[in-house]
Amino acid sequence: MFQRLLVRGTNWVGDSIMTLPALRELRRLFPTAHLTLMVRPWVADLFADTPLADDLLLYDNRQESFLSGVAKLKAGRFDAAIFFQNAFEAAALATAARIPRRIGFATDGRRFLLTDAFPVTPATRRKHQLYFYLDLVAQLEAHLTGTNHVNYETPDYRLPVSAAAQAALDAKRPDLRQVAHPLAVVPGAANSRAKQWPAAAFTALLDRLAAEHDWPLFLVGAPGERPLCEAIRQGMQRPERVTILAGELSLRESVALLSRCAAVVSNDTGPAYVAAALDRPLVTIFGPTDPNQISPFSPTARHVRKLVPCAPCLLKDCPIDHRCLTGVTPDMVYQALLATLEEHRDLHPAWRHARL
Repeated sequence: MFQRLLVRGTNWVGDSIMTLPALRELRRLFPTAHLTLMVRPWVADLFADTPLADDLLLYDNRQESFLSGVAKLKAGRFDAAIFFQNAFEAAALATAARIPRRIGFATDGRRFLLTDAFPVTPATRRKHQLYFYLDLVAQLEAHLTGTNHVNYETPDYRLPVSAAAQAALDAKRPDLRQVAHPLAVVPGAANSRAKQWPAAAFTALLDRLAAEHDWPLFLVGAPGERPLCEAIRQGMQRPERVTILAGELSLRESVALLSRCAAVVSNDTGPAYVAAALDRPLVTIFGPTDPNQISPFSPTARHVRKLVPCAPCLLKDCPIDHRCLTGVTPDMVYQALLATLEEHRDLHPAWRHARL
């Protein structure tokens, strides 16, 4: 059917994790096709060590021209393009590059650019985002074969971690090799200030963890979040208990680190989704977004939120008093963390008889 297939991935880490089951379904549907995954450079490490794509094509429209993107697609000689990204530009690039089949949801005014345009049904809009991408593959399979074998019951959301990624982490931070069951805390949110639980709340949570447990504590995040991590640690009663790794690790190395963690506490941001894809015990703090539609997808994942009339608003900045997150107390997060650790003791044999 298709010999050279382009898949346009999504732009952010969390969204990219949500496409993993759909990518696996595309592999099943087109087992002999050469599959190229086109992604932004900052998410490429998620896929570099997986068998889900034969190669990666990097494109950043903030650094490259539209014509540069078209040239890259022409060089690939693709006979079909499938768009997980819902933007107009994704279809426009493929159309300008004269890719014969252009497949995606009819969103963002791009229906006329698609050769195979599928509707986003009301049922699809109500589903968790992971099923949004599966629905596209399901509609495509039904269109091409008259049948649909997409696995909705047990979608494979997991992210593999390669030995090379672990070796890269050990080379960067050899001191972490012998750290037993660390706990990672993610206080930032890359693309939304409104998703950030207050720094003082993270400080209070870390103070309690340091006082009541001997777990190694790490603050994890992007380079721009290091000042936030420094402020959180400086406010602690025992700041020496916390190690800041924000800005020190690549995404690939961060995935390896999270795979070793006993648990993760995070805002609704990329590392939370990575942790869920690694089946780490996880507590995600939700505010302006709706966990029924976008949340880390794993039986080990829990979320904490304060129900308020104005949420979910999906705003990047709160215009009032940020009540959806200020209403989440450190004790709520602490108790959720203990509950998920208790529930998933089997993930860490040394903890099976420990007092949490």
